[in-house]
This record gives sequence, C-alpha cells and structure tokens, in this order.
Amino acid sequence: MSERWDAPVFDKEKILKYDKPGPRYTSYPTAPYFHEGFGIKEYEKEIKRTNAATEPPPLSLYFHLPFCQSVCYFCGCNVTFTKDKSLGDLYVDHLLLEMDALKALMKPSRKVAQVHWGGGTPTFIPAPTLKRLWDGIMQRFEIAPDAEIGVEIDPRAVSEDHLRVFAESGFNRISMGIQDYDPMVQKAVHRVQPRELTESVFDRCRKLGFNSINVDLIYGLPYQTAERFSSTVEKIIAMGPDRIAVFNFAYLPEMIGHQRAIPREAMPSPMEKLNILEMVVDRFTSAGYVYVGMDHFARPEDELCRALKDRTLYRNFQGYTTKAGCDLYGIGVTSIGQVGRCYVQNHKELRAYQEAVKAHGLAAFRGVLLTDDDLMRRDIITKLMCHFVLYKNEIESAYGVSFDETFSDALSDLKPMEDDGLVALHADRIEVTPLGRLMVRNIAMPFDAYLRKPGESKRFSRTV
Repeated sequence: MSERWDAPVFDKEKILKYDKPGPRYTSYPTAPYFHEGFGIKEYEKEIKRTNAATEPPPLSLYFHLPFCQSVCYFCGCNVTFTKDKSLGDLYVDHLLLEMDALKALMKPSRKVAQVHWGGGTPTFIPAPTLKRLWDGIMQRFEIAPDAEIGVEIDPRAVSEDHLRVFAESGFNRISMGIQDYDPMVQKAVHRVQPRELTESVFDRCRKLGFNSINVDLIYGLPYQTAERFSSTVEKIIAMGPDRIAVFNFAYLPEMIGHQRAIPREAMPSPMEKLNILEMVVDRFTSAGYVYVGMDHFARPEDELCRALKDRTLYRNFQGYTTKAGCDLYGIGVTSIGQVGRCYVQNHKELRAYQEAVKAHGLAAFRGVLLTDDDLMRRDIITKLMCHFVLYKNEIESAYGVSFDETFSDALSDLKPMEDDGLVALHADRIEVTPLGRLMVRNIAMPFDAYLRKPGESKRFSRTV
C-alpha cells in the first residue's frame, strides 16, 4: 500500500482523459440539490433534534462577513461591494440576533471546537466592530480551550488594530489571499497587492504568535504561465506558510459578470494550466509540503497531515478540517450549515437575510434532509476524498450492507480507472493511487447516486 502522504504522480494524458464536469464534494448531496422546501421550520426541527441527544457533538461556527471595497475579477464569492464601513455595525447587529435564535434552541453544555470568519473581506469591517462581534460570540457560546479559531484577511485591508484584536481574542489561524505576485496578473484581475506589503503582514502575524498562517494562491489566471507563476511559488516557499491552498480559477464570464473584464485571449490554454499545476505540485512537494488533497498542501507536522495519516481528516464547505463530527452552524448571509442530517443555507441577498433575521431570528431559505442512503454515500465519498483509502468493512458495519453487492455499479465504473492506474480495487478496500490523487473527484463520482440521472454532471466545474 502506498503512503497517503506520498506526492501525487502527474500524468497529463490521464488527466486530460478524465477531465470532465464533476462535484467538489464539500457536501453530499451537493448544493444544486438543496431546495426551498427545506426552510426555517425544518432547520429548527433538526437543531432541536440534535440538541436533544444525550451527548450532542461539539459545534463549529462559520460567520460570513460579505463586504469588500473593490471587486477582484477572479472572485466567485457572495460579496457586497461598498466603501461604507458603517455597514459592518448594522450587519453585526443581525449576526447577534441570529446567534440569539440559535442559542435559544441549543443545549447549554455544548462546546464550540471551531470558529471561522470568512468573506468577503472580514477585515473590511473596522476592528472595534469585529471586537464587538467576538464579544457577542463569547457571551452566547462556550468556546473550548483548544478550539481552532481562524479568520481570512486581505493584506491590503488589514490594520495593526485588526491583528491586535485577533491576537488578544485568541484567534490562532490566519489565512491570507495572495493569488499571484506577478504585477501583470494582479493588474489584469484588479487586485494590486505588492509583495512587500504582503510579506510585512505575514511577518507581523508570525511575531504576534498565531499558531498557523495559511496562504491562498490561484492558478489559471490571465497571463499566467508555468514559468512566470514559478516565481510566485518560490517566494511562497521562502515565506514558509504552514498551509497553502492553490485553487483552480474557473473562468465563467457568462455567469459571473465582472469576469467579463478579463480578456479571453489573456487566459492560459488548458495545456498551459496543466503545466502550471504540474509545476505547483512538483515545487511544493519537493520543498517538503504534503499534498493533503484537492488544492491543499501542508507542512508534515501540521495537524491536517496528522489527520490524513490517521484517517480522521474531514471535508466540508470550509475545506479540509480536523474537526470531523461537529455540527456546523452557518451564520450570516449565504452561509451554509451542516447540522445532524441536514444541510441548510441562509438567504443569499443581504437585504433578504436581514429581513429574515428580524422576522424569524434564523434566515434559512433552502436546504436538504439526508436519507439513510445519502448518509452512507457521503461517508464513502468523504473517506475517498480525505483518506485516499476506503475499507469496505467499515461501511458494512456502520450501515448493515454488503458492500460489493450494494455498490456493484460503482465498482464496475471504477474498473477502467483501475486499468489506468488511478485506483486499486482490493477484496477489502479501495485505494487511490498516487496517480489518482489529482483525479480523486472522478474516483468518488461513481458512488454519487444523483449523477446517475441523465445530464446531471453538466452543472459542475471540471474535475481537474
């Protein structure tokens, strides 16, 4: 059996063969299957059910802070563009109301194992307002002493006051967007961010003692080539972040209006994107980083790598996490929660979110309640995506099925992938090979019952 932390093997011919639309599996069922028949009443029922358990699981809290001062043309997030800093105060008022509604439905003894602030740009909101939000969280929830507390920052918008608030409040994980240091690329995507500024913020975070500093890069941006992006990669290696995410840019100008500002002729060809990806994987793994999974690299001593090694790594809408088993409460506009047997999403428009919170406390407008079959298939897909190995007896014991009989169609679909060296099908397990790790979405897809409906895969991004 190959080690799960071995570097992936890059094979352009195989990648091109298997590059097709498919889910990223931050959930199962995936977000296109959320529906408006699951709303506030259904969400409240599931919150009450999970809190009635003798020992409910710990909590993870995600807060979406949606404001940005200007648009980055690559962005596909739910963002409110504004220069009005006062909007943050009103928004925090609504976050507090939503937390009050959740607290009223909760068992008092539950501890919070994870808190994450995402966006948007959380540091668009002034530091005193963010401090008020943190104080409100502390007043309503019991934060575990070893909780992971993280925030996404924009080096262009973060101040010394912001960093001090985070450090004094107990935040221990900082994630900063860099994307690419190349000035031509930065100008093309409307995000000019000098290297000197970014590295000064990075160094300041180190001095303040944050346990983990993570950086986000994007490949496939306009004017990028493998040679030019390699300069950014080498600079990142020299900085030494604890985790690195390298996301694939999805150029969708027909769906995302501001991407039309990027000239189509500036986009790298599919083959050049593969050249960039190959360079990225080679440089980071050669520098000692472990390929954890889709888009993500981490230092060998990082807890993500330990979780990969002992098969406790998990994946949700926040990406890879070591906090498997938590109920995730998504708080704020467009936030997605994962509670008990359901996924639930808040209103996507700011005004609709605020009106719902004022009227009902909660702002859920769509979601899905999982069936027994959904739970079983989610478990399988998660194990493949996060551990690169699936032991059949674990599924048989947990769900009372004969694995080979229940999933004979999936095993049949995997046989050509085994012939191509992506996966090894053993009597007791399914193992993703180093060659298959970059195509793990393809390996998970045969277990997705929803994809067996004609035409369903067309609504997703491409797998590589």
